[in-house]
Amino acid sequence: MSEKIKMITPLVEMDGDEMTRIVWQKIKDILILPYVDLKSEYYDLGLPNRDATNDQVTRDSAEATKKYGVAVKCATITPNAARVEEYNLKQMWKSPNGTIRAILDGTVFRAPILVKGIEPYVKSWEKPIVIARHAYGDIYSAVDTPVEKGCKADLVITKPDGTQEILPIHDYKESGGIAMGMHNVDSSIESFARACFEYALSAKMDLWFSAKDTISKKYDHHFKDVFQEVYDKEYKEKFEEIGIEYFYTLVDDAIARVIKSKGGFIWACKNYDGDVFSDMLATAFGSLAMMTSVLVSPKGYFEYEAAHGTVTRHYYKYLKGEKTSTNPIATIFAWTGGFKKRGEMDNLPELTRFGEKIEEAVIGVVGDGFMTGDLALISTLENKQVLDLDEFLKKVAERYETL
Repeated sequence: MSEKIKMITPLVEMDGDEMTRIVWQKIKDILILPYVDLKSEYYDLGLPNRDATNDQVTRDSAEATKKYGVAVKCATITPNAARVEEYNLKQMWKSPNGTIRAILDGTVFRAPILVKGIEPYVKSWEKPIVIARHAYGDIYSAVDTPVEKGCKADLVITKPDGTQEILPIHDYKESGGIAMGMHNVDSSIESFARACFEYALSAKMDLWFSAKDTISKKYDHHFKDVFQEVYDKEYKEKFEEIGIEYFYTLVDDAIARVIKSKGGFIWACKNYDGDVFSDMLATAFGSLAMMTSVLVSPKGYFEYEAAHGTVTRHYYKYLKGEKTSTNPIATIFAWTGGFKKRGEMDNLPELTRFGEKIEEAVIGVVGDGFMTGDLALISTLENKQVLDLDEFLKKVAERYETL
């Protein structure tokens, strides 16, 4: 075997939970450590450690990403009430992704990994559809609370001079309920818009932006206005010059357009919409385990992760000593995305090539009919061989060495 690839600057490595934590280590053991002299600053974002550190480890990992510029992240649990009980947590910790995104700001771009034999469920789709998800604010950093019957809820805006504007939300005189307050800021919305326009220019793809300004007449309408203002002032001529289009449409109209389209465009969404629709697109293109995800910060930070969760069902099988046919592809592509960007930023073409060749090996192995069980169920290839997790990773390693 040739000498290992040397790194200059570390990656920030954010470990995760359940089956993806197992997958993470196996990818390192089989596909990375034999070929790369890995330099990483390690943060354990597994739920027990987040609880033990009062979630400080999550904040520290985001600050480290600011320092080093590139992070790779394993899937993590966002606990609900059942998880609080299962893990005996101190409290219901917030989404680590939400915390990291709030610190780094930026936009999450998610794109399907296309391979031979995995056909989109929407037959008209001929090209990838890239989801651009705003990664700051809205419901992910909202304040919410139960409200007793007889209470009143108001939105209070305290102005710089100390005066207050009070907007009534609801009078709970007949029934208790719930209330929520959420926010966003112009600087983040503008960064979101610019990231989308820049990505569209670099990829030479049309850009759609969707929201619900007919109902959210100030909140969503403000997003629409900011996008249009940034486009008109900074990007309109550039778009026209290379023949691509930007337009805004209502989110429900966008759904209809997406389903009828041939693909090949970027669909920009607010935070919650992007969260939901990226999963829909991933599944419709074949598998949630075949969707890449990268957070791009306007300040030049990049965080790569898989778009899916922690594969709990497989984890419980693994704990029983059973072999699993867990699909590691999106997690592999998180690592390769990080290596490609780290190589680009450090002027290490051999590290960038390593990331590219591992991706090529993955696509080649699946295209030749060697795949995990989830893909075998939907593959149109005639001769398929279902591999367990270890077998699949070893097959990718073998293919990489031939490249």
